[in-house]
Amino acid sequence: MKLEHLLLGLIGEKPSTGYEIKRYLDTHGRFLRSNTTMSQVYRSLAGMVERGWVLFTVDDRPGAQDAKIYRVTPEGMTVLLDWLTGPYSPPSRFQDPEFGARLSFAGFMTREQLIDLIETELTAREDQVVRFRLRDRTLQVDPDVEFDYELAAALNERGHIYGMAAIDGYMDMLRELRRDLLDGVIRSAPAASNPAASTRAASDRPGAAEASESGATR
Repeated sequence: MKLEHLLLGLIGEKPSTGYEIKRYLDTHGRFLRSNTTMSQVYRSLAGMVERGWVLFTVDDRPGAQDAKIYRVTPEGMTVLLDWLTGPYSPPSRFQDPEFGARLSFAGFMTREQLIDLIETELTAREDQVVRFRLRDRTLQVDPDVEFDYELAAALNERGHIYGMAAIDGYMDMLRELRRDLLDGVIRSAPAASNPAASTRAASDRPGAAEASESGATR
């Protein structure tokens, strides 16, 4: 997953300034990508303008620095959708952010595409558990300095127990999402295609009023 994919998704949901995007990435967006700098945001935006993925208009702001408001072009939307709906190869760690990032832009996808994505992730995690849960976890150490093997082994086993609980809970969440999508518990609302009628709060994406300090919610 590249920073450009996140930027296309954010701008696709709401035209935004670079500052607004950075503010989002500093709060709730930090769970999708860590430690994104302002220079990285603007450098990526400049490259996306050159590629024709986004364009901008200048918003004159009396008494303040003028701001560029970025919007996704049809070509940029194609790039975004190619990423969202294209092949997904689950990483070895379920904590890696790409799956969550794709889910966060679910509004650009169909229910069938979401179900396929979830099933790909779930199958990978189930296979991972079958293959590695009962692996030999004996510590293979031969230190030349003083080493507390008993302590290290105990913490290693405790980490394994915590990890089992975490991935089991994660897989339960995936199964619940899949079931609710299949059963229609989670479904597209007719009003969702109308931005003015969206029930998503204005602060949920970059472009929210400057006075709102609560940021987005995920």
